[in-house]
Amino acid sequence: MSSPIIVVGHKNPDNDAISAAIGYAWLKNELARRDAKEGEEIPTYIPARLGPLPRETAGVLDKWGVDVPMVINNLFARVSDVMTPNPLSVKADAKIIEAGRILRKHNVQALVVTNEDGTYKGLISTRMIANRYISATDVLETEGATQMSVAADLIASLDQTVDTVMESQILTLDADGKLDEAVADIMDCPFREAVVLDEANMPIGIVTRSDIAVHPHRKVILVDHNEISQAAAGIEDAEVIEIIDHHRIADVSTVYPIKFLNMPVGSSATIVTLECQRYGIVPPKPIAAVLLSAVMTDTVVLKSPTATPTDKLVVDYLAGIVGMDPLEFGMEVFSFRGGDDDMPIDKLVSADSKEFELGEGTVLIAQHETTNLDAVMGREGEMREYMRGLIESKGYICVLLMVVRAVRT
Repeated sequence: MSSPIIVVGHKNPDNDAISAAIGYAWLKNELARRDAKEGEEIPTYIPARLGPLPRETAGVLDKWGVDVPMVINNLFARVSDVMTPNPLSVKADAKIIEAGRILRKHNVQALVVTNEDGTYKGLISTRMIANRYISATDVLETEGATQMSVAADLIASLDQTVDTVMESQILTLDADGKLDEAVADIMDCPFREAVVLDEANMPIGIVTRSDIAVHPHRKVILVDHNEISQAAAGIEDAEVIEIIDHHRIADVSTVYPIKFLNMPVGSSATIVTLECQRYGIVPPKPIAAVLLSAVMTDTVVLKSPTATPTDKLVVDYLAGIVGMDPLEFGMEVFSFRGGDDDMPIDKLVSADSKEFELGEGTVLIAQHETTNLDAVMGREGEMREYMRGLIESKGYICVLLMVVRAVRT
């Protein structure tokens, strides 16, 4: 089974980056199921995020019962991308002949050995069993030994338990570990296999030297960004297969032609909604609510200079699905943020921020939308002090914060 395709927004994700990833992953899964041919493997698309949930995103997801996207730290190939999941296993007190039958029946070279509770204990392979029998032939060199006695010893050994020949000093790996690091360990160990364990010490996969012969690349769809500086670590090691964005075209490059949908609208969620309409797929209320929340926050309830007539049409369409007045919905989303007067200063300043590489260095540009401008500007001194700290600690040549007020009209 192929690894899932990750749909992810930028670092320091805002509501649009996360919501567009949720909406587009949903759409891609719907299309994959609709267009799949009989017997064909259906790809799976998983939304992800590169940071904590903004308060408004958490509020929307909780209210509408939408799962929170997983957090990822990088896009480097992982152990799970090459491992064989759900490895065959045998209990430590099973007979060697039973292990041999399983190996032959399933045409595999190794079995994981487990304790009674299913936790990992060791590994038994065809090589280990063969070595047991080869070593038995050494008895022929002892006085009084005959071929018949050796044969009898070999037959009797079939009734021994697996743990008498298994190897317990097998390399164990974490499924989320970087593949490059695991490769070096596998090549250094004396055995061809490594066992992948979960947090409960249960075997969930097995990796062989043959598995690491070809280096895989994680497939990813980027939403709401197309700059390397804003992307997950390891983006150069990944295979970008699509980009959905509404910003300037930057420096992400690909080996093959891809779908790159970039539109001058106020939100990436607007583009995702247009794609739903183009394919004739109507999002259910929860997905429509998530997309609508993103359009309303990114356009500051359609009051931002970046808002377009297209965004307004999309807002009306999504609000019709959700069954709420667009303005009331948007103001509710902003209310999930809580008070700006007691919001942690790091969240207020840099929760929605992006780095941009200029000729002289790196600039950080942040935006904070609010329904209470006075509360935000009452913390101007605190904000400036925090921004100066970012310049000193991160080496930015400039930090710019734009505060935008959402108004009810």
